[in-house]
Amino acid sequence: MSSQQTQWLPSEADDRSLIKFLFMSVLSFFIGTVHGVLQVQAPIRAWLDSIGSPYGGPGHMIDPLAHAHINVVGGVVFICMAVTYYLLPRISKQPLFSQRLVNHTFWWTAIGLAGFYLTLMVFGTIEGNLLLAGDSEGMATAHSYYKPTIAVVSTVMGVGFWVFFTNIFITMKNIYKQRS
Repeated sequence: MSSQQTQWLPSEADDRSLIKFLFMSVLSFFIGTVHGVLQVQAPIRAWLDSIGSPYGGPGHMIDPLAHAHINVVGGVVFICMAVTYYLLPRISKQPLFSQRLVNHTFWWTAIGLAGFYLTLMVFGTIEGNLLLAGDSEGMATAHSYYKPTIAVVSTVMGVGFWVFFTNIFITMKNIYKQRS
């Protein structure tokens, strides 16, 4: 094969850089399954139901929001990103636009997901306990911190998604530009 034919092949280092996506997917599914098992245990389920799970109140932050996000974003989205980053250059026989953006995709999304999950769990627990104690003023104070915190971590997670989309869309543009 000529060097021109092999230019599109990702390096072993590029492939190894995707391992962190696979690890994050598995770790997220593990956390999600433990979360799911715990939230159906009688005392925890009773507590969650008493604070509004799954339809409203602070309980909905824990079930279904935190549980769904750790499974869907953490488990499913990370594996989809890894598969896309792995397969696209092989199918198209063209390089990804940027390996640097692959790493940015991972870190922005991972940090955002961890922050999002922890924010939902922590504020759901705090506000739930304040609700049961009848402390509506404390709930309002806690919630005033929740809003900016969830906005920041969801934006960080969103940046990871946008970096992924940007890398894929520019790669696709380059693929079609090469073929015309």
